[in-house]
Amino acid sequence: MPIIIPKEIPAYSTMLNEKIFVMTEARAIGQDIRPIEIAILNLMPTKIETETQLIRLLSNSPLQINLTLLKAATHESKNTSQSHLDKFYKNFDKIKNQNFDGMIITGAPVETLDFEKVDYWEELKQIMEFADKNVTSAMFLCWGAQAALYYYFGINKYKLPKKLFGVFAHTRAGEECEPLLKGLDDVFYIPHSRYTDVESKVYQHKKLTVIADSKETGAAIIKSKDNKKFFLTGHSEYDRETLNNEYQRDLKKGLKTQAPKNYFTDSTKTKINFNWSATANLIFSNWLNYYVYQVTPYEIVEISRKK
Repeated sequence: MPIIIPKEIPAYSTMLNEKIFVMTEARAIGQDIRPIEIAILNLMPTKIETETQLIRLLSNSPLQINLTLLKAATHESKNTSQSHLDKFYKNFDKIKNQNFDGMIITGAPVETLDFEKVDYWEELKQIMEFADKNVTSAMFLCWGAQAALYYYFGINKYKLPKKLFGVFAHTRAGEECEPLLKGLDDVFYIPHSRYTDVESKVYQHKKLTVIADSKETGAAIIKSKDNKKFFLTGHSEYDRETLNNEYQRDLKKGLKTQAPKNYFTDSTKTKINFNWSATANLIFSNWLNYYVYQVTPYEIVEISRKK
């Protein structure tokens, strides 16, 4: 089944070129199918790139998915045109009386700030409270995962001695039969790009389970024991070139940054080992299947009643 997105959004032509089945909103209206409703709060500065990455991963499913793109109303985006935001994004006030089968909250380049000093923190708290009551299952990425762990469970972040930057090997940390990791190899790879990490007490928290980690990255995938919230401290959604783009950006800024680890395969730093795509596709399709589609009610209004 297709993913439903506006024909004018840049991701539409990208998906068509990649032979991914997408459907316009107008065509979807004529089908007697209740699509899975997914909201994405996109806090990344490169919004078009991020929305395309997430649309690609969500489309790897037999489900018909309807997307709602959200932005923070209390933050001015400096890297995405206002016309794009006005055309394809909504503010939280526009959807606060709706229910969603799933929600994704992305990372953001604010991790060195205290959470309370982020200019949209109060708005983000409202959205996370909304997700707790009106969303069947939520997924939080990188800084979004750190913010959610702090808001819901009081687990803070701390600054690392240097940036965790590269592609790292991970293994299962919990039960072998964890559905989110179904189909993954014993060792699987995830990109990370962050200056902070979550406190180690995440491993002992009674309401959380660490399901994947590594010695270099610490806890990489965490879930709440009620299966309603998933926290991914890395960036499995990244494309082949994303880490390189970040590396080149940091170099241009004059930052003392090292090349991403385990990423380039040659001394000239031009060849990339893109070894996390299958992992990303499995994680997102497993989330949609096991933790959204199979447990969400057919009548979407019932979601908030189940809480």
